[in-house]
Amino acid sequence: EHGDVWATSHLGDDTVSLIATSGAEPWKVVRTLKGQGGGSLFLKTHPASRNLWVDTPLNPDDAISQSMAVFDLDNLEKGFEQLPIAEWADLGEGPKRVVQPEYNKAGDEVWFSVWNGKEQKSAIVVVDDKTRKLKTVIKDERLVTPTGKFNVYNTMHDIY
Repeated sequence: EHGDVWATSHLGDDTVSLIATSGAEPWKVVRTLKGQGGGSLFLKTHPASRNLWVDTPLNPDDAISQSMAVFDLDNLEKGFEQLPIAEWADLGEGPKRVVQPEYNKAGDEVWFSVWNGKEQKSAIVVVDDKTRKLKTVIKDERLVTPTGKFNVYNTMHDIY
């Protein structure tokens, strides 16, 4: 409807803004989605996917900071589905903040970092993009605040 769009989430509130980047109204907000809460850092989609994943790791509510909101790009009116990523990680005690969705090269898996306290276990949770079901959990004592799991191929080729 509006051509290519760019999306951004917000730290201070629950909105996700969709901004036209081409067509008759470039750099105009053409749609605003209601997310699960403020405190978002990253959102992600992929050309092979029909999902938009939005994190909220800085939200003070554990139910929000430990989960992920996912929107169906073909039915944005439906709102988001909340997935219990930290629960799936099964890490025990700690803040378990879910952050930074990243796609694999094919666009059929999404990888999430589950940050925990320095002395607690952290993990990476892998979810099937199409079914939105848990595929696997990667745990290792060396995973402390597991950031930087960016897909180099997708980053180098601007696949978002």
